[in-house]
Amino acid sequence: MGDITGRIEALNARHAALEDQLAELLKRPSASAEEIAAIKKEKLEIKDELALLQRETTEA
Repeated sequence: MGDITGRIEALNARHAALEDQLAELLKRPSASAEEIAAIKKEKLEIKDELALLQRETTEA
């Protein structure tokens, strides 16, 4: 259970860092759609993994 908790914390930290990175990127007029899409995709993957881990901890 501790491993899952640590993984959830790490994912939450990575998600927050990506959110900050995305906010900074959106401030730049030179930001490419590919960069923005890549960050959004990674955030979504993290969110999906977090949901899975949350279900696992709830079922355990």
